[in-house]
Amino acid sequence: MIRSGLFILTGMLTLSTAQPVAIAHDYDWPLYKKSLAAGYKGVFTCGGLFNGGKTLAQIAQDELQGIRPELQQIVDHLPPAVIDYDKKTVSISYDDKFPARRWQWRPHLGCVQLPMGSTDSLAPVVPTMTQKALPERGDKWPNGDPKATITSANEALNAVVSQAFNPELYNSNKKNGQKTTAILITSSKKLIHEHYRADYTPWTGQRTWSTAKSIAATVTGVAVQQKITDVKKPASIPHWQTQGDPRQNITLENILHMGSGLFSGRAGNRTDKVYWGGSRVTETATMQPLEAAPGTRWKYANNDTMLVMRAVREDIKQALINQHGKVSDKDALQASLDFPFSQLFHKIGMYHTFPETDWGGNFIMSSQVWTTSRDLARLGILHLRGGRWLPTESHPNGEQILPENWVKFITTPAPAQPKSAARGGIGYGAQWWLYPNLGYASRGNRGQIMLIIPQHDLIIIRRGYDSATGGRFDMATFARDILKTLPQRPAVKQ
Repeated sequence: MIRSGLFILTGMLTLSTAQPVAIAHDYDWPLYKKSLAAGYKGVFTCGGLFNGGKTLAQIAQDELQGIRPELQQIVDHLPPAVIDYDKKTVSISYDDKFPARRWQWRPHLGCVQLPMGSTDSLAPVVPTMTQKALPERGDKWPNGDPKATITSANEALNAVVSQAFNPELYNSNKKNGQKTTAILITSSKKLIHEHYRADYTPWTGQRTWSTAKSIAATVTGVAVQQKITDVKKPASIPHWQTQGDPRQNITLENILHMGSGLFSGRAGNRTDKVYWGGSRVTETATMQPLEAAPGTRWKYANNDTMLVMRAVREDIKQALINQHGKVSDKDALQASLDFPFSQLFHKIGMYHTFPETDWGGNFIMSSQVWTTSRDLARLGILHLRGGRWLPTESHPNGEQILPENWVKFITTPAPAQPKSAARGGIGYGAQWWLYPNLGYASRGNRGQIMLIIPQHDLIIIRRGYDSATGGRFDMATFARDILKTLPQRPAVKQ
């Protein structure tokens, strides 16, 4: 029997050298694949309705079309979502013998996705926040919110912006499927021009996709300014604290640079278990093994950004312990959930921004944030001004929300760089992309881009729903065309 077993094993190994053996991936498992597709549809149905203020027709047209082919073919045949508009819940069935996938909207935090197989019994235990009464702000930009769309009288500028809505222009490879929904151009003080698709308004929200990574970096910067977090120190990930675990040496700076050295699969941007499967960050991102020395390899990984926010959450808890001597897990969680809002978003007027969490309360700020173009612009203005927000009634001289050197930190090239940088192309800083001779940008799937051009005191935002199989929006060319229509602008004084 032993010889027979050895013979069979040897035979299998011999065959494998002659004929490649197919490797099973998540999408090779039909039922799991259907559950992920249902997860995709539910995430965008819930988020589009209750975060973005969109109609079901808009969601079907935009969020649920032009997606990855392996998902598209299933999403198109799933039953309609069951929606409770009063309770703000969404559920989608995908199998007769298993519970439907479920989502619950929450004030500020948006939609939380319950794990596969869960029932309503879990919904009451997911983290929530109390709805806050936000102050009236008036309509003066950027502290306030203009009541109407702002249009420039610069005809040359308007013509270039209009071209962005032509799917054949500013298309990286001339493929079909490019779809622009919003363009916004602003300086640090003046909203210069905004143009939205006919069915959009300045208050229509979209998922940021990976543009959220730059938001996560900004939240981290706030924690650094308040001396809660130190990017030079090892990341505060509880799962790594066992004696002998080499991951204890990974610093928050390593992770911000996409240089954690952690395993993240063939493509680090494929984190479907969290995004569409309802898994928690603590079951996925924190559990990956080390495969390269921290800081020596650049690899784009959603997990790294999720780890950044998990570490900041733990640092906030430790700060509370240092202050009060003892703190409950519930209070620590609520403090970490409140932090981005009270210390960043609401200070600069980002009232239409929803950073979503997993059902354990961990921010999925690698992608899962919904926001408007105006709110995204406010984040850019904070960076244009070196982290100091404009004067307000409570801060007549402005408030230093980010460290004075934070913009320099995030725009300094990481020690290890993507291949494009070696060819003189786009490089990487700390959760921000570096555009040579232009500026720095936050970028996300389906064409979400915010380009900050410090030397011209300018921010250019493009939102869209580009097809997964189409070309990318050519932001660099578009930005240069925009600059040609504007008078030379000095950099903002910080």
